[in-house]
Amino acid sequence: MFRVNGKDKENSMTLNDLKHPKLVQWVNEFAALTTPDNIVVADGSKEQYDELIDLQVKEGLCVRLNPEKKPNCVLFDSDPSDVARVEKRTFIASEKQEDAGPTNNWIDPKELKATLTDLYRGCMKGRTLYVIPFSMGPVGSPMSKIGVELTDSAYVVCNMMIMTRVGVKVLDVLGTDGYFVPCLHSVGKPLAEGETDGGKWPCAPMEHKYISQFPETREIWSYGSGYGGNALLGKKCFALRIASVLARDEGWLAEHMLILKVTNPEGRSKYVTGAFPSACGKTNLAMLIPTIPGWEVHTIGDDIAWMKPGKDGRLYAINPEAGFFGVAPGTSSKSNHNALMAASKNTIFTNVALTEDKDVWWEGIGYDAPGKLIDWNGNEWVQDKGNKEQKPAAHPNSRFTAPASQCPCIAPEWEDPAGVPISAILFGGRRPSTIPLVHMSRNWNHGVFLGSIVGSEVTAATLDVKAGTIRRDPFAMLPFCGYNMGDYFQHWIDVGKAAPSQDVLPKIFYVNWFRKDAEGHFIWPGYGDNSRVLKWIFECCDGTAKTVDTPIGIMPTIDAIDRPEGVSDADMAELLKVDVAGWLREVEDIRTNHYPKFGKHLPKELADMLDTLEASLKAYKG
Repeated sequence: MFRVNGKDKENSMTLNDLKHPKLVQWVNEFAALTTPDNIVVADGSKEQYDELIDLQVKEGLCVRLNPEKKPNCVLFDSDPSDVARVEKRTFIASEKQEDAGPTNNWIDPKELKATLTDLYRGCMKGRTLYVIPFSMGPVGSPMSKIGVELTDSAYVVCNMMIMTRVGVKVLDVLGTDGYFVPCLHSVGKPLAEGETDGGKWPCAPMEHKYISQFPETREIWSYGSGYGGNALLGKKCFALRIASVLARDEGWLAEHMLILKVTNPEGRSKYVTGAFPSACGKTNLAMLIPTIPGWEVHTIGDDIAWMKPGKDGRLYAINPEAGFFGVAPGTSSKSNHNALMAASKNTIFTNVALTEDKDVWWEGIGYDAPGKLIDWNGNEWVQDKGNKEQKPAAHPNSRFTAPASQCPCIAPEWEDPAGVPISAILFGGRRPSTIPLVHMSRNWNHGVFLGSIVGSEVTAATLDVKAGTIRRDPFAMLPFCGYNMGDYFQHWIDVGKAAPSQDVLPKIFYVNWFRKDAEGHFIWPGYGDNSRVLKWIFECCDGTAKTVDTPIGIMPTIDAIDRPEGVSDADMAELLKVDVAGWLREVEDIRTNHYPKFGKHLPKELADMLDTLEASLKAYKG
């Protein structure tokens, strides 16, 4: 038996039901350090999920939403200090600092483990220690990996039940001696005898927040935050930071990429992955509704792709997650109808606004606030469109955690244990100028070069930098690569070398939906019309596309892409031109500010490719 809310539950899993001696020993050792009042094993059942939600509702930590509008949904408000991933408190604690590389924060692993051991000591007093056995990827798939998270947060358990495959089936696969990635987590707020959270989100002060990855021992130790990727350790910590190290050592790729299925009017399908920095429409593309008659797009995954070579040498991908942890603001019926439908039931909302009839609302949802709201800070809020200084009702990083199976456009094969064969890989960023609508790499290494220089233009309002500055985010992996990023580039090159031929490798593309004209208006309409670019990419994979070779790569001819209404000949010419002066500035920025960071770890192939690009641009006559 275990105890939930003081009530004994018969026929529920306990430590005695765990058949893996090392797992049991590890749990007992952590329990002795953290001193919880109870230990509960997550079995993945709906009954247990409902019990944990009920417990948190009774404690005032969340609110049940209107069952007629949002069946089986709840809303949590976090502490204002605990609203997003904290990159400055995220560490890659490799044995050598050089192995963490220039893009990661590093602390000596012995020092960090000593610090965290002190913080963990007694940190679960007055709380329950939950044991979460989870599978990243379909349970039992040869492409999947198992983790076990120990946490004192029921919020984490419920989110992990949506985001991963949790429970008895995972333990069956793990058996008595199977490999698992150990994941430790605590909100860092012990309770005195008789004390409760009083309806307030528990977490530790910022200086005590640590999200720590230990690459050599494949461990994750997290402390002080209860939110998102800091606490749901299967997500960025395991699926990217630790998995990228596993992938390097085992010869595959763990990537911050969507996976979608494109089907043409003849019924032939291709699978595409895509890496985009934040605010570049990644989830919208994953769930796109095409505007071209006869074409269909289905979702395999919206955030992470694990790609492994098959027996035929092709790369096959799985989505290691089971849910969507989506950003709510800006999600509307126009921008992403399918995401709204996925989050219409059985969903956990965090930091959005609450309406008077207990529905949810956020900025960019597509309609005005329906009367008086309770904002994410718990205050009354009435929309005032005339007040540009009004604080938003929903936090800009507010989220919905929804089962992927509820997405109307989820592909039937999204949980295929063998994965899906990838034909194309997309890289992209938010670039108002220079980068054309789409171009294709000449070969695999040229594609790695394109991925290595990805960046987005930012404004002074979003980062404390000069407006127009390019923030380089190679492969959209800047916060997520678990080792030296120069070595990561080399690993991509090595994956290409290991393929039996270039022909079996995916074609690689660089896309940019965000070109603007002289007045600052978007030239390309985006959203569903991005299906027109996907059509050209599909044709490139078939070898039937209209193309022209340029210094930056292979581009569409002016008439190769089906043009949406309102896009003129002049617009198309602007979207597809080679901006020689802009690209030469790009080369200079990469050579001066980007590539030098990687020092001797930068592959020679990429440095040579930059030189070739510069020479080709200078010789180009247009």
